[in-house]
Amino acid sequence: MSTDSKPASSETPSPAPASSGAPTAAPANNGGAPGQRPGGNRSGGLGGGGNRPGQHRDNRGGPRRDNRRRDEPSDGPTMIEKVVFINRCAKVVKGGRRFSFSALSVVGDGKGKLGVGYGKANEVPEAIRKSTAHANKHMVTVKLKGDTIPHEVLGESDGGKVLLRPAVTGTGLIAGGGVRAVLEAAGVKNVLTKSLGSNNHLAVVNATLAGLLQLRTYEEVKAARKS
Repeated sequence: MSTDSKPASSETPSPAPASSGAPTAAPANNGGAPGQRPGGNRSGGLGGGGNRPGQHRDNRGGPRRDNRRRDEPSDGPTMIEKVVFINRCAKVVKGGRRFSFSALSVVGDGKGKLGVGYGKANEVPEAIRKSTAHANKHMVTVKLKGDTIPHEVLGESDGGKVLLRPAVTGTGLIAGGGVRAVLEAAGVKNVLTKSLGSNNHLAVVNATLAGLLQLRTYEEVKAARKS
């Protein structure tokens, strides 16, 4: 006995359309870590960020920075700036005290050129800036003999008296206070000094500068005697 059977259909039933209120699937992460932005690979892969701005890539695949120096020093000489002394002055007024500051600075290039400056202001940095600017405007040149002075000299200014004597190489800079600051700025490395007068910083510095300005080389003395 045969039974009636319908032939099997070769077509597969299509899935039911998704309802409009069903949530949609999240986009793929392109192989990145969870929470990472798509295409955020720094190694330069698919969708990667590539090189950072201002970088290049060398043959090994790593970032190569620009070899040019951004902070190249200027061709001008390097100046030596030294603050010798900072004085504080208090003025008593009705509301209390008002403080002001004065600074004494020495500036030099270490090759026989130096200047002394004095500045006043209500703040310490401004006083130092003024004294340094004053020293740069009043630069003088002193005569040296290598890393020492040509001959013995005695400098005087107000109550300050400073004796300077030349010394052989290896002696060092035998000086202290304002005398040492002036000699270091001038470029003297071997010298014997003695302060014979006042201990006032301004007087000592000016006496040292006056002594350096009296120095004469052998050629200058020889030419003066022939004339």
